[in-house]
Amino acid sequence: MSMKLYSSLTKKYIMSLAGLFLLMFLLVHLTINLLLLFDDSGGLFNVAAHFMGTNPIIQAFQWVLFGGFAIHMLIGVILQIQNWMARPKRYNKRAISEESYFSKFMIHTGIIIFIFLVIHLTDFFVKKIGGVVPEITGGELAGMENMGILVVEKFKNGGYVLFYVTVFLILGFHLDHAFQSAFQSLGLNNNKYTPFIKWLSHFIAIVISIGFITIPVCIYFFK
Repeated sequence: MSMKLYSSLTKKYIMSLAGLFLLMFLLVHLTINLLLLFDDSGGLFNVAAHFMGTNPIIQAFQWVLFGGFAIHMLIGVILQIQNWMARPKRYNKRAISEESYFSKFMIHTGIIIFIFLVIHLTDFFVKKIGGVVPEITGGELAGMENMGILVVEKFKNGGYVLFYVTVFLILGFHLDHAFQSAFQSLGLNNNKYTPFIKWLSHFIAIVISIGFITIPVCIYFFK
């Protein structure tokens, strides 16, 4: 195996593992956000957000998460550039036709997701660090940061809701291909398991995208 091929495979292994790691974060994040739909007071969400924001283990882990995202994004860009440079122009049409539909736009959907993440972190994470999140003034949760009210206020903005829904539809497309691709890159695909992996990929992409989309839609129209 040439060093160039070994290097390319190593990048794919690291990118795949980082992507699966980020998928676990999405599931946890979705679970916490769904609490907003089951408690009109926002208490459950605020308790969960407070725990996530004050637990030292989770606080340390969030930097691992940021690192995982940075690695996933950086290697994805490098591999895409290498693919563009290695693909002769005369074979472009044939090569593209052999790819799955979503695989042709992974770099594009990834960039859109990155832009959304920057906006999202500015709206919530930066405000939290800056100490500008309002506090709960009464009841058992008095003194706790009211992250729930920030989320609800953002989801009362129709333009933001439309942007949010669009991004998570795009994320669903990204996940649908990425999950399958991760198993393929790790060498865990074969004729016996590939159909199940493809089904699971579709299922996860639908559950995560619809789950996240349901939250702002319900808040905007019903709360």
